[in-house]
Amino acid sequence: METPDLARMREEYAREGLDEATAGDDPLALLGRWLNEAIDAGVHEPNAMALATATADGRPSTRIVLLKGLDDRGLTFFTGYESRKGAELEANPWAAAVMLWHPLQRQVRVEGRVTRIDEAESDAYFQSRPRGSQIGAVASPQSRTIASREVLERRVAEVERVFEGQEVVRPPVWGGYRIALDSVEFWQGRQSRLHDRIRYLRQGDGWRRDRLAP
Repeated sequence: METPDLARMREEYAREGLDEATAGDDPLALLGRWLNEAIDAGVHEPNAMALATATADGRPSTRIVLLKGLDDRGLTFFTGYESRKGAELEANPWAAAVMLWHPLQRQVRVEGRVTRIDEAESDAYFQSRPRGSQIGAVASPQSRTIASREVLERRVAEVERVFEGQEVVRPPVWGGYRIALDSVEFWQGRQSRLHDRIRYLRQGDGWRRDRLAP
């Protein structure tokens, strides 16, 4: 098999910089601004983020989830509580997430403690989802081994029959999590790999801002 010459693959970053004055004192405001700029730039799924969790003994796993809420309490995403990530968060309620907007040569890293959001918030989001996604959340035993695709499709058909002509009810094993903003790092690509890295660390009710070496 012919493999690409990965060692020779590189791209020079020279779009713009990030200084302390531009970053400001509030990471939430900067994150909101960068997210809006990614949306305006037409980045595909600008709310996608790589979510890292770990078992109680520190074995990590990572997957892509979608950011569905952002406020001063943190970042909100939704999944099955009995999925692999849900089980790991139950045993070790800390996570890290990365959002990459490659056309803008930017990424944001977040770390913090994770908690479940309240049931009313999960209910409200679940009811906003397309019906097919609601049916899928009820039917899928997320992260469990299944014998075949046909098994899943039969489960979907069964759930569709159960809820025919009525509203789909959120299953109790599915809902939202929120990652607290303990650490937020903004990365802006620069020439010669001398990237700008501005990190905010939570301190009481405020933030400490540092510049990190690339």
